[in-house]
Amino acid sequence: MPATLTTDARWPVRYAPGELLAGLLRRRGAVVDAGLGQHGYSYLLGLQANRFIFANSDHFSWREAFQALVPVDGPTALIVSDGADHSRRRALVQPGLRPRQVRHYTPTMVANADAVIDRWRPGETVDAYGQFRAAIRRSAIESLFGPRMARHADILGEALQPLIDLTDQLPQRSAWQRRLGTPAWRRAMAARGRVDEIVYAEIAAVDPAENHLLARLVAARGPDGAALSVDEVRDQVVSLIAAGYETTSAAMGWAVYALLAVPDAWESARAEVHDALGDRTPTAADLAELTYLNGVVLETLRLCPPAVVSARKVIDDLEFDGRRIPAGRTVIFSPYVTHRLAEVWPEPLRFLPQRWDPGSPLYAKPAPHEFLPFGGGSHRCVGAGFATTELTAMLARLVARTSLALPAQRISARGYAALRPAHGLRAVVTAVS
Repeated sequence: MPATLTTDARWPVRYAPGELLAGLLRRRGAVVDAGLGQHGYSYLLGLQANRFIFANSDHFSWREAFQALVPVDGPTALIVSDGADHSRRRALVQPGLRPRQVRHYTPTMVANADAVIDRWRPGETVDAYGQFRAAIRRSAIESLFGPRMARHADILGEALQPLIDLTDQLPQRSAWQRRLGTPAWRRAMAARGRVDEIVYAEIAAVDPAENHLLARLVAARGPDGAALSVDEVRDQVVSLIAAGYETTSAAMGWAVYALLAVPDAWESARAEVHDALGDRTPTAADLAELTYLNGVVLETLRLCPPAVVSARKVIDDLEFDGRRIPAGRTVIFSPYVTHRLAEVWPEPLRFLPQRWDPGSPLYAKPAPHEFLPFGGGSHRCVGAGFATTELTAMLARLVARTSLALPAQRISARGYAALRPAHGLRAVVTAVS
C-alpha cells in the first residue's frame, strides 16, 4: 500500500481480522457464535455488547482468558488477575501511575525522545517506528523503575522479544508450542530466564526510599498490612515494561505516519507546539495545552487501537441479545470495530484530530464503552495516562525539532498483542534542529 492519503484524509490502513469482525456485525448482528459449548467463542460486537461486558465484569475471568500472556507477564500480573487479587495488586500499583505522578515523568520522556533525534542527520532515512520503540522502552523503564534498571533497557528489549512473539499469534498456537516444547518455546523460556535474572537482581538491590515505582512496590502494604511477594513484584514490573513499550510504540508509529501522511497535520502540530513553547522543552502542564497534538494521539488510538480484540472467559451462564452464553465459553469484543461505528464517529475513516477539541463543532465526548484503546471497566489499563502523556511529549519534540518526509513504501498493519506497522516506518530526515 502506498504511503499516501487522499486529500479527504481517509485512513487507508486496514487490518483484515478487524474488518472481518466489522463485516460480521453488519451481516449477522451483535452476537456471532463459533464452535460448540464451553470450547467455543461468542463474538459480542457493538456498543450494547461493550456496555454489557463492562457491566458484568464479575461474571468473567481474566486469568483464564489471558493465559497466553502468563509466559511473558507471569501468573500474578494485573492482566491475569481476578477478583480480590486484582483489586489488591491494582491498589498497590496504581499510585505510581496517577496523573500527579506521571507529570514527574515528563522530563524523562522528553530526554529519551531528544536522544533519538540527536542521532539523526539531514538526508538519512530512519525507521521512525523502530527507533522510537527503543526510546519508549527506555523511557518507561527509567520513569517507572529508575535509572539503574534503565541501563538494562536494550538487553531487556532483546530478551523480551521472543516472549512477546509468543503473544503475537493465536492463543491456540502458543498452547501448542508449549505442549510440544518447540524451538520457539524453548527460546522464549531461555529469554524469560534472562529477564528474570535482571529483574530479581534489581528487586533485591532496591532501596525502599528511592523515588520510583519499583521501590514503592517493594515497600507497599495493603489494607491488611500484607506486602507483595517478590514474584508478584516481578510480574508487575515485567508486565508494565512489556505492555508499556509494545503498545505505546505501536501507537507512536501510527501517529508519526498520520502526521506525515495526512495533509497539513505535521504543519498544524508544529505550529501549535511552536506557539505554545517557542524553543523550550515541554513540561507536563504544556502538554495539556496542546489541543491539536492531543487530538492526534487520541485519533491515532481510535483508528489503530493497540488491541484489535479483547477476551473474557465466562464463569456464569449469561444472556445477551436473547442469546444464551454458557459458562466456560470465551467472549470476544472489538475496540477496532467499535472505533469505526458511524453512529458514534461521523466519517469514521477520516483522520480528524479536531473531533477531540472541545471547541470544535466536530467534538462529542465519547462514553467509556465507545472509546476503548485501553479497555474499560474495572480492568481498564492502569497505564493509560502514562501512555498518552508519553506519546504527546515525544511527538511534541519530534515536530518541534525535525522535518521528515514519507517515502513510498508498503504500509500495513499486523499484530495481536499490539497493532503495529508491519514493516516499520521509513522516513527521510530533511532537517534537524
